[in-house]
This record gives sequence, structure tokens and C-alpha cells, in this order.
Amino acid sequence: MKKIKCENIKVAYKESGNGLQAVILLHGWGVGLDHKLMEPINKHLSKYFTVYNLDWPGFGESDLPDQAFSTTDYCRILALFIAKLEIENPILIGHSFGCRIALRYAADNPVFKMVLTGAAGLKGKRDLDYYLKVYSYKAGKQLRKLPGFSELGKNVKYGSSDYQAVSGVMRETFVKVVNEDVKDLLPRINCEVLLVYGDLDEDTPIWMGEYLEKHLPNAGLAVFKGDDHYAYLHQLPRFLQVIDIFLKEEEKNATID
Repeated sequence: MKKIKCENIKVAYKESGNGLQAVILLHGWGVGLDHKLMEPINKHLSKYFTVYNLDWPGFGESDLPDQAFSTTDYCRILALFIAKLEIENPILIGHSFGCRIALRYAADNPVFKMVLTGAAGLKGKRDLDYYLKVYSYKAGKQLRKLPGFSELGKNVKYGSSDYQAVSGVMRETFVKVVNEDVKDLLPRINCEVLLVYGDLDEDTPIWMGEYLEKHLPNAGLAVFKGDDHYAYLHQLPRFLQVIDIFLKEEEKNATID
């Protein structure tokens, strides 16, 4: 892994291939997850392109942020990464959390094309059970401040598994990023976008893909039936075939002779 300093953070990345067109792979969120989540795509596309497969700050071999990051902060690091390596009009390929940053970046910067799978970035639809849990948690916090109630709910865990699995600055970062919404950015994204979702995805449900397809100026949606948030890995040959079709002309012209 190579490393490049963006502000005060060393960002680790793998560079493969020698094509004229650059592809940047943006992995999703999760403890223990890093660039390796995107490595099968890297191996395939490095035959045609120069591929940069990076670890987000706080993941893999990259430095931790020194304070809680928002998607704007991650986008700024991505922009510095692209500028320092003198990359122009990249193809961005992201999964889940990585798509949040891709969408934000593409709203204000030149991007050739994007492939977004299990794309996060829209606030989920909350049901009554969710709000009851939230308000019960907040009420419990207040009660525990009173004499005789300090042990109330002490061992109860609230929040998603992703929230529970991290601590410190990365837990604060998780809270920030999941509460951000990219809806207002969508009309500003003019590049071609391929959206890939599993119809059984519970983390980023299919309605999110349908919303993005409708509100992005130039987007198409491919649905992988019977699959979940990691449909692109579970059905890797199909995913790579879909990418090849989407990038057909670029693959034909991208390799340096």
C-alpha cells in the first residue's frame, strides 16, 4: 500500500494498472472493512484502467481523523487525493458509505462516470418502533441522572450494530454521516450514473435506488433479485459484466499501447 498525506491525514491506497482513464474505488462502512472489499473490482478493471483503491480515513491503513468527520470532510480528503495524484475526470465506483462521498464529490467536481452499489445517502423511513426506541433511550438517559436511577438501562445497547462496533472519533463520525442527506445535491450531478441494488437490501432499501434514479439527471438502475446489501460481491461475475457494458467504450479506448 502506498500512502499520501492529505491535510494531516495519511491516506493509504493501492494503485494498479496503467490505463489512460483513472478509476477510484470507494469502500463502504464497517469494522474491519477497507480497500479489500473492493479488490475483486480492482483486479478486473486494472486490465483496462489505472485503478486507485483507497482506505478511507479511520479504516484499514489510513490514519484516524483527529476529530469527527462529516461526508463534507471525507469529500475534501477525496478532492485532495485526486488533486495530489493529478487525476482528471475519474470514474468513481462506490459501495454504501463510499457512495455518500462520491455523490457529494460529483455535485461540485468533474466526474466522468459513477457506479454506485447499495448507495447510502438518503435518510431512511422511520417507523413508530424506531421513534419509540429513540425516545425511550432519551428518557432513560434523563432518568439515570436522578438519585436512585443510575443503573436504569445501564446494560441496554441502543443503535445499530455499526454504531455499537465503533468508539471514540469513529462513533461520532458514524452519527454525523448517517444523519446527512444528499437529496439537495442530486440535480447538480450531471455525469452518467449506474445504480446497482439488491432487492432484499435492508441497509439501503431498493426505494433509495429508485429515488436516486428518478432524481439524478442521468441515471439507470439495475436490480439484483434475491440479494442484499452486498449483492455486488455475492453476484460478482454479473456485477462485473454490468460494469463492462456501462464502461464498454472506455475499456476499448483506455489501455495504453
